[in-house]
Amino acid sequence: MGLDSNTPRGVLRLSCPDRMGIVAGVSTFLRDHACNILESAQFGDSQTRRFFMRVSFQSTTCDVAELRGHFAQVAGDFGMWWEIRDMSVRQRVLMMVSRFGHCLNDLLYRFGIGALPIEIPAIVSNHRDLYQLAAAHGIPFHHLPVTPADKPRRERQLMEIFEEERCELVVLARYMQVLSPELCARLEGRAINIHHSFLPSFQGARPYQQAHDRGVKLIGATAHYVTAELDEGPIIEQDVARVDHAASLDDCVNTGRDVECAVLARAVKWHAEHRVLVNGNRTVVFR
Repeated sequence: MGLDSNTPRGVLRLSCPDRMGIVAGVSTFLRDHACNILESAQFGDSQTRRFFMRVSFQSTTCDVAELRGHFAQVAGDFGMWWEIRDMSVRQRVLMMVSRFGHCLNDLLYRFGIGALPIEIPAIVSNHRDLYQLAAAHGIPFHHLPVTPADKPRRERQLMEIFEEERCELVVLARYMQVLSPELCARLEGRAINIHHSFLPSFQGARPYQQAHDRGVKLIGATAHYVTAELDEGPIIEQDVARVDHAASLDDCVNTGRDVECAVLARAVKWHAEHRVLVNGNRTVVFR
């Protein structure tokens, strides 16, 4: 059978102790199951002695679900963590936002034009400010105001929405509430946050004001997985833009927002395309 646009496409991701024969074993498995490799990338970490690999492929004889059962033997031989994903099934992403809508607006636009391979079944916010933006895109908006007293209840409601909507990822698109350690643990590897890269140099209120007062020359942003350690999860993507002495506070803020949007969009896209593997406190990103 020939390969065409209707031929099932899948992605295999794996990590395991580094040793000889891994690539050969994976390639032989795919060949024996009549899979055509479209893209392959691998990385061996000399410090941890772990091996990481991502292969995208087309299967000419069986679907992705069948391949999972057949691959278990290969994975067992090498002690692999692994998954095979059907690329026709888009990840369902729960968006969370507070009052700054630039990142959410950017993600919704990219989703609308088909630039992000995701589905967005719901938006959650602790404020009502952006409900009209959600309505304009036809996406349900859930207002869950948070106070210290009712934070546990709100987080339970959040997880109910996450599970009812069959979501696989949470994106904190400038959601300005700290998630509890318990919630961070439940969402390990399934929640992405964006923050300005001035941290930890300019913590607390008004970081752009602090940065402008110090005359910074670089405005940056970092997208990372959420952990209980605030803004210290494994980094997925970062970028910077240069400013100079003539930049006003508003210039710095606007530049920062542009960088935040671009960095978060790339992180979400790479996660949705199964290009990111966690490597301890770091990530391997097969771009």
